[in-house]
Amino acid sequence: MRLGILVLAVGASLLAGTGVAAAADPAVLGGGSGIVMDDRNYCTLTTIGPDSGGRLVGFTAGHCGNAGSAVASEADPDAGVVGTIAYTDANLDYAVIVFDPAKVVPVNRVGNTTITGIGGPAQFPDIVCKQGRTTGHTCGVAYGDVFGSGQTWTQTCVDLGDSGGPVVVGTTLVGMVNGYLTVACLGPEVGTSMT
Repeated sequence: MRLGILVLAVGASLLAGTGVAAAADPAVLGGGSGIVMDDRNYCTLTTIGPDSGGRLVGFTAGHCGNAGSAVASEADPDAGVVGTIAYTDANLDYAVIVFDPAKVVPVNRVGNTTITGIGGPAQFPDIVCKQGRTTGHTCGVAYGDVFGSGQTWTQTCVDLGDSGGPVVVGTTLVGMVNGYLTVACLGPEVGTSMT
């Protein structure tokens, strides 16, 4: 009899727990966080914050996805889709992401990178640092706009997946990673100036 009561009590407690779905915790995202577009393209978030219309927005490299691409957090996949790319610019290689504020907690520090303002562009011999989902926090000298193309070149280590990573001088965001020339972490990093 006692065994039957115990089995009924355990069964009732298990059934009581079924059908009750708990909402996933929001993803914590900031400049340097890994993001995933359409479940296949891994890149890095440049920065995040409110725009003049009160929307929670962020930037990444334009080649990471297209307008309409779903954005998820690499570190918090259980949060699901946390935003959508609203706009991309192929010439300057940047994308604007609109985030769901109910699914994201924005932060200004990721790893060893803190962003407190926007400025730039970086010029020789500024020392810049970047935070990327692949190579983490690396620093090097800025060469500036080498050929008048509007792109800033630096000697920071970047590799695939670092695209979109914030480039900072101190805590001032001055650019984003778009790629590298020739060899990862040896060839110069090429990026878009935040101005």
